[in-house]
Amino acid sequence: MTHPRPPRWLPIDPYVLLLLGTVGLAALLPARGTGAAAASGASTAAIAFLFLLYGARLSTREALDGLRHWRLHLTVLICTFAVFPLLGLAARGLVPVLLTQPLYQGLLFLTLVPSTIQSSIAFTSIARGNVPAAICAGSFSSLTGIVLTPLLAAVLLGGGGFSADSLVKIVLQLLVPFLAGQVTRRWIGGFVTRHSKVLGLVDRGSILLVVYTAFSEGVTRGVWHRVSPPRLAALLAVEAVLLAVMLVLTWYGGRALGFGREDRIAIQFAGSKKSLASGLPMASVLFGAHASLAVLPLMLFHQMQLMVCAVIARRRARDPRGTAGTSAAHAVQGQPQDRALR
Repeated sequence: MTHPRPPRWLPIDPYVLLLLGTVGLAALLPARGTGAAAASGASTAAIAFLFLLYGARLSTREALDGLRHWRLHLTVLICTFAVFPLLGLAARGLVPVLLTQPLYQGLLFLTLVPSTIQSSIAFTSIARGNVPAAICAGSFSSLTGIVLTPLLAAVLLGGGGFSADSLVKIVLQLLVPFLAGQVTRRWIGGFVTRHSKVLGLVDRGSILLVVYTAFSEGVTRGVWHRVSPPRLAALLAVEAVLLAVMLVLTWYGGRALGFGREDRIAIQFAGSKKSLASGLPMASVLFGAHASLAVLPLMLFHQMQLMVCAVIARRRARDPRGTAGTSAAHAVQGQPQDRALR
């Protein structure tokens, strides 16, 4: 999904403002009755189209080229799909003192979501890290997440909304369209690349539709009456600790594994972040009427990671040792890139 770099001086990502506005619209004017059925059908179609575009944009050649740096990609995958979930499971002890069970389910789901691509690339480039590695690591994480996230949800969420029917829906709505995009890439890939800006608006519009549908259903079912301001504050604090732990582990863990500075930057930004674009459609399928609470932790974490990583990236760029990574960043800045999965 095409996503602009976070503005240097704007503390809140404009797209997050649109997401919050959509939540507000769902709270004031939720879809009901026939309108709810129409919104649900449109949301399902939008999700399938979204992953069709993802498949058409992801360059198979870039993915195969990136296999040469398999240790880095494996490290990012372990951070994303092993370390993150373990921390999520550890947070179970915060229920019910700090978190309610529904909020904890959302937090645990957050830890199962794949990493981002575009923002990882942007921050790695700003920090003068290994940009090609960030491209491939994010792509591998997103591709793996289409299969691994639902499977982890089946094991770890248990009764949190996952079922065999949910797995079938994930395959039909996400994996099948993605594979169709890969198959048809040779015919539509050029069109998708040439019209990336326009299709990027379609991407983001699809996500807004998913958010509106999920939160509308939550409002009509009275889900939000179970969330209080103190609980939201506690959730923010827990997520701040989660992000801080992952940022520290990815940076110093990369050094312990013998990676150079440029690689550690790519590991830190790709291994500590979660994709809103991938997580929202999956949550709408897995959680149904409770998707609004399930995606709330992910939406908050998304904004937090953008703000914190923007600060870290600018500080890394001022590091005098960062000049060694400039050539890697410049090597891809002049080449076309597939900005498939944010």
